[in-house]
Amino acid sequence: MSDPIDAQPEPSTAPQLGKPPLGARIRDIAARRYEKITTKDGWVGEYDFGWLCMPGLPWGGPKRRSKAPPFYALEADLPILLAMVVGFQHALAMLAGLITPPIIFASTLALDPATQSYMVSASLIGCGILSLVQMSRIPLFGGYRLGTGLLTVVGTSFATLSTAFSIFNSLYANGTCPTITVNGVSTNGPCPDAYGMLLGTSLVCSFLEMGLSFVPVRILKRIFPPIVTGTVILLIGASLIGSSGITNWGGGSNCLDGLTATPPVLCGGLRPTTWGSPEYIGLGFLSFITIVLVEFFGSPFMKNASIIIGLIVGCIVAGGAGYIDGSSIRTAPAITFLWVKTFKLDVYGPAILPMLAVYISLAMEAIGDITASAEVSRVEVEGEDFDSRIQGGVLSDGIGGFVSALFTVTPLSIFAQNNGVIAITRCANRGAGRWCCFFLILFGILGKISGVFLAIPDPVLGGVTTFLFASVAVSGLRVLSYVKWQRRDRFILAAALSPGLGDLLVPGIFEHLFDQARIGKSNALQGFFDSITIVLDTPFLAAGITAVILNLLLPLEVDDREDIVETGTPETTVPEHTHDVEAGTDDGLGSKEKATKLDDEN
Repeated sequence: MSDPIDAQPEPSTAPQLGKPPLGARIRDIAARRYEKITTKDGWVGEYDFGWLCMPGLPWGGPKRRSKAPPFYALEADLPILLAMVVGFQHALAMLAGLITPPIIFASTLALDPATQSYMVSASLIGCGILSLVQMSRIPLFGGYRLGTGLLTVVGTSFATLSTAFSIFNSLYANGTCPTITVNGVSTNGPCPDAYGMLLGTSLVCSFLEMGLSFVPVRILKRIFPPIVTGTVILLIGASLIGSSGITNWGGGSNCLDGLTATPPVLCGGLRPTTWGSPEYIGLGFLSFITIVLVEFFGSPFMKNASIIIGLIVGCIVAGGAGYIDGSSIRTAPAITFLWVKTFKLDVYGPAILPMLAVYISLAMEAIGDITASAEVSRVEVEGEDFDSRIQGGVLSDGIGGFVSALFTVTPLSIFAQNNGVIAITRCANRGAGRWCCFFLILFGILGKISGVFLAIPDPVLGGVTTFLFASVAVSGLRVLSYVKWQRRDRFILAAALSPGLGDLLVPGIFEHLFDQARIGKSNALQGFFDSITIVLDTPFLAAGITAVILNLLLPLEVDDREDIVETGTPETTVPEHTHDVEAGTDDGLGSKEKATKLDDEN
């Protein structure tokens, strides 16, 4: 009789734990992909597309059903059709913001239509590619990451616009860029080299934001609390309304300059008239009021695309009335890509200091926008994982600034308006974000689409961008709403707005500050004076620097409300956690829930 031990199974036959073989994993993935593309659930799922596309009435009428579609989290299995539809919505929500800066840059520098068309296409392609990087979460050395891992998309930053205007004005003033004078009216001549200087300078300065990404998040929030970031974002929006939005609404900057001539210079292409004429104001108002009406009567899908709908309605009427010149569409290439046109990269010394300040403001914006994205995506907004998302997002922003310059695109920043799309569609899945990137790259490659954007009359574009820039200012007010508004906060805001609003309301007040000091000085010193002048001539930079300095120097104070005694009740003791600011533990751009909780407790 054999030993019972010999009858036992060999240990080697026991099931092995760990990853399945590569072939099995590939077959599993292929089976799941096949099921996804061959079943209704794989395409549509349980999402109610009727809810997404059904218009509503603002007053009375049947109410929309109260049950919202399911929320698709970050890593949820997203139906294919829903991913495409939501991704398309994200692309439409970004579109106006992506095409506006290159159109404004090209118009300010009087570039030819072919170059303008390329700049719009490059902006769309570059933002699509770099948004894919921002949505990733690539592991790096030392536990650092690249990207947020959220549905965070990037676009050309509006913060660069205000600074670029000051830089371009300096280049035209010192003769680097040509000025054309006709009938006593001076206009900017073509100056592609100025755009190359902007790109080259932004490329060099992008290393600052990369470095900031490795600074502990709590320190960044301490240096840039809501009182600083809110002030900067508010003035970015306000300054763009005056320098670009309303100016284009009236007919364009060149048209505005023609008012000083005798008789006033007519502008407008096929049907020329003067700046601020009823025709131009009416076209801009039509685009603007369309956005308002969509908010009243539109479906959730239409509300997400209200800016584009405003452009479409304005262009239809403008085309019917003869205000659209289709030459840009005819001359635009059918297919294009990056580097079809290039610019001579150069570094403009006086622009270095202002561009460094721009990248600091981009880091500030990124912290707030990533926080908002995390909130609306229903992921943690505190702890190491969240800090890692901020670090990865700021690093991706900095690297994006470097790479975008090589893409012939100005610095990028996270687009906050896409958080609204996530909230309305109830979809935070990165699969929708990847489809968004696909549509953006497709729009950029199809060159005729850029030609269509360039054919938009200035008043139509102005009516839309005025609303768009006002939305940026409102975002700044929202950030300021997190402030407790002690005396210290009110003082910092008042001091910061003094040079900011002053420069905004009286442009050029600092242009002659160093006229006497320049006499007989070296080129290097004169370049330094130019750099300071550009900073002071940019409202949000002047205000932001003031706010940062005062926030760091002014001592923190005890909340005045601690001494309040309610009538007929004994004096209460304030809980210890209300002193977090004094102890240096306030995290600045906290979540909305945290801000509400603090307000309730106080």
